[in-house]
Amino acid sequence: VRGTLEYTSPDGRVYRLNERVATLVVRPRGWHLEERHVRIDGAPVSASLFDFGLFFHHNAGATVDRGSAPYVYLPKLESGEEAALWNDVFVFSQDALGIPQGRIRATVLIETILAALEMEEILYALRDHAAGLNAGRWDYIFSVIKNFSARPDFVLPDRAQVTMEVPFMRSYTELLVRTCHSRGAHAIGGMAAFIPSRRDPAVNAVAIEKVRADKEREAWDGFDGTWVAHPDLVPVAEAEFTRVLGDRPHQKDRLREDVTVEAADLLDVRVPGGRVTAEGVRANVRVAIAYMASWLEGRGAVAIDNLMEDAATAEIARAQLWQWHHHGVEVEGMGRLDRASYEAVRDRELTRLVEEGGDPERHRQAAALLDALVLGEEFAEFLTLGAYQYLS
Repeated sequence: VRGTLEYTSPDGRVYRLNERVATLVVRPRGWHLEERHVRIDGAPVSASLFDFGLFFHHNAGATVDRGSAPYVYLPKLESGEEAALWNDVFVFSQDALGIPQGRIRATVLIETILAALEMEEILYALRDHAAGLNAGRWDYIFSVIKNFSARPDFVLPDRAQVTMEVPFMRSYTELLVRTCHSRGAHAIGGMAAFIPSRRDPAVNAVAIEKVRADKEREAWDGFDGTWVAHPDLVPVAEAEFTRVLGDRPHQKDRLREDVTVEAADLLDVRVPGGRVTAEGVRANVRVAIAYMASWLEGRGAVAIDNLMEDAATAEIARAQLWQWHHHGVEVEGMGRLDRASYEAVRDRELTRLVEEGGDPERHRQAAALLDALVLGEEFAEFLTLGAYQYLS
């Protein structure tokens, strides 16, 4: 906020902010989390209130003084009521510090199936503070699995086959654009997770073409902006949006009145040609163990096999494994996924990850955590809640 952040690495390299920097958007933790290190009357503080309160108290005035504003990014919402609670927090906080009402601008991440069913209500609850809605594709897929985990008719195929083109994802994103633009709010597209390789130009060429096609689709669908996981992808995304927007800052005039999406469309999870394969099982086990080992070491986003994996993608990986095991899915090239076949894959991938340089103890802890998540009778709500037991 104040432009003073800097860091000197052990080898003497100095990092500091440029004169011109990106706009800061602060993401407080979701309503489901607690800040266990701070208690009031013996009870842990809401992590959402803790994060927002500290940021706003110390920085709201400074952002306004510098011609900006307190911009926030709200994750994990599931209802208009939760959005209304955030609005109450915003109103209270602005009054408390003498900040004009409406100065806070919030972008809501629509990353749960429940929130997708209440986009209108969420925007209405935050109408004095809303900047727009963002399509959170990875968490959204996880949310669909989680909320319907007990139902065999909601079993999804390999993660790689659940693209933005499949019907239920297409319905979700088109509804988001229509909802936002009908209310004058910005619609922000999803994350391109590819991380460019420094060693394999052929891999880069294929992946960048997929990113380009994805951003082309978003721009033509009416989105006003988008996300990428790596700075090298910014020119790719920018080129596609510039081609559609020209010099306009947004395309909120595209109301997408041609879009008609019902609740049934959001819940139609059929994936044409979708298959559960042995490679899909292996990839999920590898990503889940590698990510959770990194998470236990304090890294929240990790490049694994040229993709930026975060808690959302790890959640998909372990959720699919639970779903496939719980429902006894037949896996191409493997047979029915039972405990023995899962454990065989887990042992192979754990050995590979350690041989590739992974910390043996952390990876064993991650594998134990994955076992509990995959083989447990009940579907665990979030992997991070169980992972905290391994942290000091």
